[in-house]
Amino acid sequence: MSIAREVRSPWKNVLYAYVDQYNQNRVDYGTGLKEQVVTDLNYLLQRGERQIRLRHWFAERGVTPRRCETKARLTRVLKETEDQVIADLRLHSLFYYEKRGMLHREDVIQRERLTLLRDGDAWLIVDVESLEDERQPEQGPPSSSLSEEVHGWETAKSVPLINHRGVYAAGMRSRAGLYDREAAAAYADQWWDSGNPEFAQFAVDCTNYISQCLFAGKAPIHYTGKRETGWWYKGYVGGREWWSYSWAVSNSFARYLEYSGSGLRGEQVERAEQLRLGDVIVYDWDGDGAFQHSTIVTAFDAGGMPLVNAHTVSSKHRYWDYRDSYAWSENTVYRFYHIPDEL
Repeated sequence: MSIAREVRSPWKNVLYAYVDQYNQNRVDYGTGLKEQVVTDLNYLLQRGERQIRLRHWFAERGVTPRRCETKARLTRVLKETEDQVIADLRLHSLFYYEKRGMLHREDVIQRERLTLLRDGDAWLIVDVESLEDERQPEQGPPSSSLSEEVHGWETAKSVPLINHRGVYAAGMRSRAGLYDREAAAAYADQWWDSGNPEFAQFAVDCTNYISQCLFAGKAPIHYTGKRETGWWYKGYVGGREWWSYSWAVSNSFARYLEYSGSGLRGEQVERAEQLRLGDVIVYDWDGDGAFQHSTIVTAFDAGGMPLVNAHTVSSKHRYWDYRDSYAWSENTVYRFYHIPDEL
């Protein structure tokens, strides 16, 4: 944990205990905690419910947790007084589990804001706030017909793309070809924990990241110059945001894959095990018909089930159903999209 040890404030000792508990809670459910340093009741309730869910989840998957190592970094101290501290932590969790004799590793990065209060000679964490929420809704385009959203465009002169792929005239698509699944997955692994500086990064970045991965796999751009239509990205041009909603918003992305007749499109399949490398999954956490999260398949576990990468909560080779996420609910609906080989 990257906290200065030479002159460590007493409250920083509590952060070490918090990280130790963070590791324990992922692997061992039976021993209980020797020392409770968190008094945030909402957090404790959610953590307890999650622990019960994970125990059943691992049993259903035939998984044995082995160990969890968390690299924690104190990224910012917003307030520090004699009796109160508010600090931001970056927690990079390396979770190791065994399935069918094979050891797997899953990486997840969480960013949290902790509020600590002094209680006599001790310090307690009284509030735990996640700074990146997989449940956070993304603002999408205004209402329009699906046919208009996918196929319509307005005539406009194209501006050079921010990357090397060239310039597309309004309403035109890049030349179709073969989808390079390995390249899409390699890009996803390269940029899973950071943003490619050639692209804008969003507070809710999951779909922007997935679109970049598909583009790296040679998915053809469909530039229309209209944010409600096509699938395209140009960055900031003249101080204006230039990208389609389908590039950056999960719900619009899902509709584009579903209804696109050529170029980038998705063929919906029924089960996760039907997916291949470079295919995508979208998530509707509440089951209300609006998709709020997107991931890309980057590997498979020993049972042949997909492992995925994502942004917002940066994840690498995470099990596809996200039942370890605080965003997950019994109402969660998944949609599985196979990207055709020929685009």
